[in-house]
Amino acid sequence: MFKKVYTKIRSPRNFLFGLLRRFGFLFSDSVYIKLQYRLENRTKLCLREPKIFTEKIQWLKLHDRKPEYPMMVDKYAVKEYVASLIGEEYIIPTLGVWNRFEDIDFSILPDKFVLKATHSSHASIICKDKRAFNCADAKIKFKKFFKDNPYKGYREWAYKNVKPRIIAEQFMENKGDRELTDYKFFCFNGEPRYCQVIRDRSGSETIDFYDVNWVHQEFVGLNPVARLGRNPVARPKEYDKMLEIAAKLSQGIPFVRIDLYDINDNVYFGEITFYPGAGLGAFTPAEWNRKLGDMIQLPNV
Repeated sequence: MFKKVYTKIRSPRNFLFGLLRRFGFLFSDSVYIKLQYRLENRTKLCLREPKIFTEKIQWLKLHDRKPEYPMMVDKYAVKEYVASLIGEEYIIPTLGVWNRFEDIDFSILPDKFVLKATHSSHASIICKDKRAFNCADAKIKFKKFFKDNPYKGYREWAYKNVKPRIIAEQFMENKGDRELTDYKFFCFNGEPRYCQVIRDRSGSETIDFYDVNWVHQEFVGLNPVARLGRNPVARPKEYDKMLEIAAKLSQGIPFVRIDLYDINDNVYFGEITFYPGAGLGAFTPAEWNRKLGDMIQLPNV
């Protein structure tokens, strides 16, 4: 406890972040976002005439609020929606869905599975051996997951009213690979422009961007510890199908990231993300903040 307080006092910026989150209910979405952006980027957020990528993501949080967005970020509800557009064969099988951790019937789950919170990103637990699975530890983690919400911390509007639930999914793995590679397509008004490839998440994570012709790009970003991989990423065998799916799922949306997997040469849907990095990161080299921002055509409100 004292160590946590001491750390915050030593870092005024972290202390202010903590205060903002604790008393965030006092602020409107607009004021909260401006304060958070100023703390994170040490610069004023321009919402009247946003130019760079992160400014436009903040603008979209406030003004692009289509009623279907909450369903599209719900890890369970989105599966039926996506299946209706591209087919059931691209959906990772769901093994169960529950409102509380205590309701999970582990007896029906296979030896390997993945548990996810439906209302948030980065809220999952992978089980590779049910006999060694620590239920008590998992219960504590999901209690924390349920208390958190991207709207509360970052005013990501789409998540505001998503019901917290737990789903179990089939554990997916590529033959010969330690873990799956993420293929995240940055789409602008239904057009995939770049694919963000994330490898070795549990080890020494690397993030690379490729254009639609699978040419490696110079920029990296949105993750402060991101680094380029030493080895090139092989073009996925089903890459053209991935582009087709990303285009179909991003139709009519100013900006969205469509996450896919290539598992044993089969494409699977991951998730839909409207605000990568909560729109608080930056790209390096710096000019890419403006280049990617120029690709987002904001709708008239």
